[in-house]
Amino acid sequence: MWEQAMGGAMRALTYLASTDLLDRAGLRERAEQVVYEVSKRAVAAMERAAASRPGRAHATGAAATPTRFDLTPTEAQQLTRETVRRFARAELLPAADPADRACAPGAALLDAWQALGPAHLTLPVAYGGEGEPPSSATAALIAEALSRGDMALALALMAPLGVASALALHGTDAQKARYLPRFAGERFYPAAFAVLEPGALFDPRRLRTRASRSGGGWTLRGAKALVPLAERAEVLLVAARVERRAAAKVAARVGGRVTPTVRRAPADGDVGLFLVPRGARGLSVTPAPTMGLRGAALADVKLEGVRLADDALLGGDVSTERYEALVDRARIGWGALAVGTGAALLDYVIEYCNDRVAFGEPISHRQAVAFTIANIAIEVEGLRLLVYRAASRADHGLPFREHAHHVRAFAGDKAMQIGTDGVQLLGGAGFIRDHPVERWYRHLRGVALMEGALIC
Repeated sequence: MWEQAMGGAMRALTYLASTDLLDRAGLRERAEQVVYEVSKRAVAAMERAAASRPGRAHATGAAATPTRFDLTPTEAQQLTRETVRRFARAELLPAADPADRACAPGAALLDAWQALGPAHLTLPVAYGGEGEPPSSATAALIAEALSRGDMALALALMAPLGVASALALHGTDAQKARYLPRFAGERFYPAAFAVLEPGALFDPRRLRTRASRSGGGWTLRGAKALVPLAERAEVLLVAARVERRAAAKVAARVGGRVTPTVRRAPADGDVGLFLVPRGARGLSVTPAPTMGLRGAALADVKLEGVRLADDALLGGDVSTERYEALVDRARIGWGALAVGTGAALLDYVIEYCNDRVAFGEPISHRQAVAFTIANIAIEVEGLRLLVYRAASRADHGLPFREHAHHVRAFAGDKAMQIGTDGVQLLGGAGFIRDHPVERWYRHLRGVALMEGALIC
């Protein structure tokens, strides 16, 4: 009952903010601030209420075993998704083409996103947020909603939230205290999860980037590819294979006590996650303009003997299991980005094909056109359900690796097909930049190539 009342109040406030009455009364700025503050507190309150409600397993919630499997988003998640969708329409859509040409997001867009307060949904209350613990499903819904505006910009905006989630889930108390408040500050705090390495047939289980013990700290050597926001990132979460001799000796001091190293992965050695700050000696960044995802400011990163303190190791210990879980969550994120872009493309081609007249009737009346559009809709909805299921299982503490791999395989196969069909439906118009379909096609081709970068 309380949630219904709150939802009604929020709809009324949102409607009032969309009219010109506030402008005439000179209250626009104050009203928008009120809507923002009320929305933030309402989301936090409804998340806590949903988590404590027995007998219902939403897309997110407590880790308790649900009595009924339900992928329906909670009221708070629906409110968050609607808010982000409005932001994507108002801010990302007009900024997409300029960012694609400039190969970087505009500073004004980053500041506008930070003003919306997305970090409050992923950070614990103790560090300036409202959400505890971070929800993979909520992050997937946000990624999908943002990607309806533009996938590259969505990647740039979501990448720092992924690093914040990794810190909130696995960081030591000192690491949380040092970094998390920065994500909740007034200024956008760029960061990214660096996994992908240059070369064909990259396998995240066989990293070539190495970490070794050196003088009470760590030394990193290797290279990472296509890292979003790398040039301006304040911190990168870098995955590196720990050399066996180092893995056998390492013992991290966490909270003043010594904890032993976790078990090593067979054959390939342990993988550690390292917080590499901006300007570290031996760290170099080179812009890498690509076919798609250009607006995410992708760049290649070289680590040539980068020296890090002992406390740069995420969680204070080496854990292949932790690394693989974050890679799986990133695959959920890429699936969510593909869903959002696919849904935007579907809406666009439906309108175009209904309006485009050939031989005296809309081309959507042609069976081949109608079937192609139907196939896009089926594939988008199928991928959406795979993403929601994987994210829901992650939030409930259930095994989700297999489901994340399903997302990866399906998205890698179908995302490119969705983009190809979109261009084909527009014919020659799909080949020019007058329509966004060619940009969406280029973005969707990148889904099968990318690893890491963001975490849901």
